[in-house]
Amino acid sequence: MLPLHNTNIHITIPKMGCWFFILMLTITTAVASPIKNQVHLLRPHSGSAGYKHSDINCLSWRLAVETDNLQDWTLVPQACKDYVGHYMLGKQYRDDCDFVAAEAYNYAKGLNLTKDGKDIWVFDIDETTLSNIPYYALDSVAFGSIPYNATSFDKWTAKAVAPAIPGSLKLYKQLIKLGFKIVFLTGTREAFKEPRIKNLKAVGYTQ
Repeated sequence: MLPLHNTNIHITIPKMGCWFFILMLTITTAVASPIKNQVHLLRPHSGSAGYKHSDINCLSWRLAVETDNLQDWTLVPQACKDYVGHYMLGKQYRDDCDFVAAEAYNYAKGLNLTKDGKDIWVFDIDETTLSNIPYYALDSVAFGSIPYNATSFDKWTAKAVAPAIPGSLKLYKQLIKLGFKIVFLTGTREAFKEPRIKNLKAVGYTQ
């Protein structure tokens, strides 16, 4: 949080009456606006769905990860497993994905396309076009709070059953109508190329 300053406003209060003024201002504000001016904790002790966290604030941890301020983390803290799971399985995650996809489409509509077959849009696969949430929700994975198991994830990939992220699939179809050629970029190993292609086509990424 950034401190608020206004260099154009100056209030002078006699020294002896300072504390009385602050007390009265606080009481008056609280009474006059009991809801709008409520003070909320910046670091609440419960997160999504009211899960309690004793040693770590999961909202703060998530913000640090998303802003890349937390470096070299490898596991979701055990205390945040349920918080992450609730977010990933809940409506908020889907709403977030839909919002980003809608903004991407608005950007694409504003481009001056040549429509010469060279207008390309690049999609990632994992957690962009395909969702691995069914895998992460397994007890053996626990939304990343258990160390990553490459063998286990490879088995999941080979099944080719990952669902599409709805917002991304919608964006994909919109971009094709605009005239984009779609390219998929992934870190998936060559051995899983065919299962990935099969998976993409099965959920609607057909071109």
